[in-house]
This record gives sequence, C-alpha cells and structure tokens, in this order.
Amino acid sequence: MLLKTWRWFGAKDTVTLKEIRQVGATGIVTALHHIPNGEVWDISEIQKVKTEIETNGLTWEVVESLPVSEGIKQATSDRDRLIANYCTSLQNLAACNVKTVVYNFMPVLDWARTDLKYQLPDGSETMYFDFPTFIAFDVYILKRPDGEKDYPAHLVELAKVIASKMSAEEGEKLAYNIIIKTQGFIDGTIDGNTINPKQAFLSLIAKYKDINETQLRENLRYFLAKIIPVAEECGVKMCIHPDDPPFQLLGLPRIVKTAADLRWILDVVPSPSNGITFCTGSLGPRTDNLLPEMIREFGNHIHFLHLRNLNKSANGSFYEAGHLDGELNMTEIMKAVVSEQLRRRKEGRSDWQIPVRPDHGLKILSDFDRKDNPGYPLSGRMKGLAQLEGLAKGIAAMME
Repeated sequence: MLLKTWRWFGAKDTVTLKEIRQVGATGIVTALHHIPNGEVWDISEIQKVKTEIETNGLTWEVVESLPVSEGIKQATSDRDRLIANYCTSLQNLAACNVKTVVYNFMPVLDWARTDLKYQLPDGSETMYFDFPTFIAFDVYILKRPDGEKDYPAHLVELAKVIASKMSAEEGEKLAYNIIIKTQGFIDGTIDGNTINPKQAFLSLIAKYKDINETQLRENLRYFLAKIIPVAEECGVKMCIHPDDPPFQLLGLPRIVKTAADLRWILDVVPSPSNGITFCTGSLGPRTDNLLPEMIREFGNHIHFLHLRNLNKSANGSFYEAGHLDGELNMTEIMKAVVSEQLRRRKEGRSDWQIPVRPDHGLKILSDFDRKDNPGYPLSGRMKGLAQLEGLAKGIAAMME
C-alpha cells in the first residue's frame, strides 16, 4: 500500500544503500548535495547518483531537495539567473526520469531544534524544540537587535532566566546546534568552516529586514510563475515543504504554516505540478492544523509524505515521539492517506501510491554506536517504517 522511501545523504551517509534495501524501503529520497545552491544540476551528475541507486536494487523516487537560493527568496538582482538555473535542473532531472522534487521557502533557517539528544524514559534519544530556549539563543546569545520584540513577553522572561543559567560553553553549544549542526548536512547556508558563524548568521537575517510575509509571498508567487510551467511541460511534480516549526522565528517571515497558506500556494499558480510535501511533524506543532482534514482537502496535490509524531506543549515547545506514540493521531492520518490512495487507484491513476518516508526517528539500540545525521538514525527509522507499513496495510484491508 505504501510506496516506502528512505532519505539518503549520498556518499557521506553512514547508512548505506545496501542497508536501506534490507530495511524494506524500495525508493530513495536524495539530492546532489555536493553542488552549490544556485548552480545547475547537470545530467551527468544526476545520472551518476541514479545509477548508483539502481545498481543497489532501488529507485530514485524523490529529490529532497532542489534548494531555492536565498537570492530567489530575497528577490535580488540575480533572481532571474538563479531561476533559469533552477528550471534547467528540473529539465535535466526529468530527462533522467526523476520527477518528484521537494523544495522549501524558509528564509535562512531550514529547521530548528534546541536539544539533539533529548532522552526519553526508556533511554532512547530524540530531538526537542524548547521555544523559550530558542528565544534565549536569539535574544541573549545571538543578541539579534530588538529580537525580544518578536516574541510574547512571558516567553522572553522565561528565556532570560534560561540564559542566565547557561555557561558560556553551553551557550556556544546551543548556537552551534541551531546554526550549523542541524543545517550543515542539508544544504545549510553556514557550515563548520565559517569564521564567526553567529555574525554570519546575523548578516543573513539582516537581509530580510525589509521583507515581511506579504513580500515573501510575492517572491514565492514570482518563483512559482516561472518554474511551474516548466515543471508541467516536463512532467515534474513540485512539492513545497512546510515551515519547521510552523511559526515565526528570528523575526523572519514564514509563509507555509497553515491550511490557509497551502490554499494560497495551490491557488496562486494552479497546476497539477504545483503540490505539497505533507509533513505531519512540521505542521503538527500548531493546534489549528487539523492534519487528517488537511489531507482530505489537499490530497489531490500531495505528492510526497513525511510521517512523524510529536508531543507538544502549550507554549510552542515539542519533542519528536515514536511514529505511533505521540499526540498526533497517526491512525486517523493514515486513514486519510490510504483513502486518498484508494481514490486515486479507482480513478486509474498511475501515481496512486504517494511516496512516504519515516521522517526522523528515535535513536535506539545500535544507533548509539553509529554517527548518523541528527534525526536520521538507522534502527529508529527502520522501526518507524515498519510501524507505518503495518498500520497502512491494516487500514487498507479494512477499507477494501
């Protein structure tokens, strides 16, 4: 029932293609991480990766991600050249028959967590986003000018207490985790070789001082108006990834947070190629995001699924839970997914199976002996994939 995929980070990934095949995934989700953002993905480079994947008995199902350069998000004078390169990369991917492409429109910061080794009662480890701690980083460690004005006053007061109890070393570790550790292996704008990363980070944020949500939305509209006709012509499905987490951070505009945002994106450039990566873990922290209902509303435009669970607090904090163990009702979510797939199959669509990957996973068992990327352990994701597959098969059998 599920088209089971697995995120692979290429030659530097400690999880090998051979291992991925053994855990039961059939499709790979990857990107050309060695090509700088904004440059063209040549057919020869795409084909090298595709051949390696296929040699190991797998298929390259999804590109995650073809990065959108900051110059496109900021609408700099170089925007049209960058978009032209993007379109060429889409055409080259299509020529290699790789036709599902994830992207995001998050300024500067892709995703944010404050603790990458949060321990659960059973000894497993997960990732945690503590909102007051993030504010402590922004206001008291990064010291972004007027940063305190962008958050509720009571959370800023909590952040002040948290910051006062941190040693200088703890503050630097928090900054490293947020700026580099969670970003560097996924096309991050700043890596471990950057001199004074905090200052570099502040400089990147400052470029958005005159860009609010309305302007960023216009920049996304311009981008979509250019790329979607090209994608449609060559049969590529574009699927935007929601903001993670789905609320404002660092004073930056974020425009892919809610059902209303997704509606706007689909309506502004209507096309079968203009679609969504439905990520339960990114949309889930907001209580107003009713995930099963959103899947039913946007199902026809969901080209890729990230399934992840979490437990959340009223102040916006959350930690990632086991795929079937958190507050998100994964049974109802999966019912909506299976229902959409059965609807597509009844219509005779060749794309009735939506590629899905276990998004992140708990660190368990032999994961503690490996050096995997944050959120991407082998055993924890394998467990999640097995749980999701079993749930989907059971639901499908009941429905059919």
